[in-house]
Amino acid sequence: MPRASRRRVLLIAAIGALAAALALLARSSGVLDRQERNTVDARFAVRGDQGPPADVVVVGIEDSTTRALGRWPFPRDVQARIITAVAAAKPRVIGYDIELRDRTTDAADLAILDAIDAAGPIVLATTGVDQNGDADLFIDPASLRDAGIAAGFAAFSDRGAPGAVVRSVPYELEGLASFAVALARVASGRPVPRDGFGDGGAIIDYAGEAGTVRTIPAIDVLRGDASAALRDRVVIIGATDARINDVSRVPVGDLPMPGPEVNANAVATILAGVPLRDAPGWLDALVVVAFAAGGALLGLRRSSWFTLPAVIAAGVLYVVAAQAAFQAGTVLEVVYPLLALLLAGVGASAVNFVAIDRERHRVRAEFARFVPAAVVDDVIASAGTGRRLGGRRLYSTVMFADLREFTTRAEQLPPETVIEVLNRYLTGMSDAVLDHGGTLVSYMGDGIMAIFGAPIEQPDHADRAVDAAREMLRVRLPAFNAWCAGAGHGEPFRMGIGLVSGPVMSGNVGSDRRMEYAAVGDTTNSASRLQGLTKDTPHMVLIADTTRAALTRVAADLVPVGALDMRGKAVPTAVWTLAAPAVPGPGDAAERTVGP
Repeated sequence: MPRASRRRVLLIAAIGALAAALALLARSSGVLDRQERNTVDARFAVRGDQGPPADVVVVGIEDSTTRALGRWPFPRDVQARIITAVAAAKPRVIGYDIELRDRTTDAADLAILDAIDAAGPIVLATTGVDQNGDADLFIDPASLRDAGIAAGFAAFSDRGAPGAVVRSVPYELEGLASFAVALARVASGRPVPRDGFGDGGAIIDYAGEAGTVRTIPAIDVLRGDASAALRDRVVIIGATDARINDVSRVPVGDLPMPGPEVNANAVATILAGVPLRDAPGWLDALVVVAFAAGGALLGLRRSSWFTLPAVIAAGVLYVVAAQAAFQAGTVLEVVYPLLALLLAGVGASAVNFVAIDRERHRVRAEFARFVPAAVVDDVIASAGTGRRLGGRRLYSTVMFADLREFTTRAEQLPPETVIEVLNRYLTGMSDAVLDHGGTLVSYMGDGIMAIFGAPIEQPDHADRAVDAAREMLRVRLPAFNAWCAGAGHGEPFRMGIGLVSGPVMSGNVGSDRRMEYAAVGDTTNSASRLQGLTKDTPHMVLIADTTRAALTRVAADLVPVGALDMRGKAVPTAVWTLAAPAVPGPGDAAERTVGP
């Protein structure tokens, strides 16, 4: 693996570990617990109403009852009549969710005491305990114990803060069993196990929004119209009129729920064995780590167009899985795993973005050495995010150019002068190639190989190649010779150029440590051999007939040379040249052209 790739992988792995650590830290501090609870509320909403519980009924003090019996709170003798009427229907147990803390009149207090004593199994509600840990009621605790009457704490652990949402029921508060636990214990005739009650209590498995639990007006019970609905059921008597203000926000529905109905849902939850339970802490932590690792793994793909959509898709799939687990009874954390996934995925994408940007700069610099600046972006797009340009078969024009007798004359010059002269020559000729859209394939001493029409396809590749050759002969070579003369480097130089058009296989070749652009095939071989033939003719440029045929516009200065034998070809090759002023060499006659 290349060093840059190893560095990227290690950095992404480090980001995954950091994402896991940050998400676990946030989880341990509880900074996003509110958002986590909101996801539970959303899961209730997605699940929808489950229908009223079969074995729990509320007898409500609501509008029709207060119209018939007077303003709330009713005198205790009136409350006693309601208890007696409910008891007559033979429920399994009565939960009296109306606090009896202060004394009133002796007659009224005695009436409700008698009703409670005669009611059978009954649990009284309280919101406080006395100094002995007993329910803080006007009734003597010893008398309650002697009569076998239970009491339970009717408040909820998360109900004290204004606007708090009641999501769970505690097992006990201030040493006294909660009202729902006490009711479930009497209703089932056995102790309620603490299993399912975490530090925050047991999750209340709400059957639905406010009004889902069957609620019967107390006035109907007094009139004897609801006896069958109460028989052998847990019956909670309490104020359900919203004007009485015994309501709480709950995680289901948009309206607050009356306190007796909240307790009814809590009792039904406990009797059902607490169906909804938080996943073990270790499992939630493991999911956080797994999602951080998953986000990092997704980031190993270089493309952000893959990573971010994949992260979103993974998050959506987990939300769906969490919903399915919720409906099966397990409450998985959602916010913290998604936080880990997002941090890892975005972090990995950022690493890739920086790495790709750096790689693009590096690739641009690499390709710009032999590709015209105007097409560098197209070349990079063809190469993709890597440095390797895939092989392509294109119809192109290949050029070989060589500086005549440079090697012989270089032996007579100091090394630094040789390099200076060579660089001057190569710079001018390379500019001619690049200015006409050609690609510099390689330098071979004083030789140049270039291609037109690759790696980016060019319909006028032959025209570009001929134009470049024309500039090399008429502009660049004279300018180079003038410089040599001024610097005292001897007689003017001649050069040879061969142009052949045909199919060429081109692309990057080499290893990750060293790579070059190459163009191979019979067309390349023919161009090299045609350039070599210039040594045996008075012409400095030889153009194959395939190039002349590929021209898209008329070249008035193109003249035929004739058919020349070329090594490797069974049939002589038709060749053309450019009519150009002669450049004299040592002992050479002026360059001659052959007319059409």
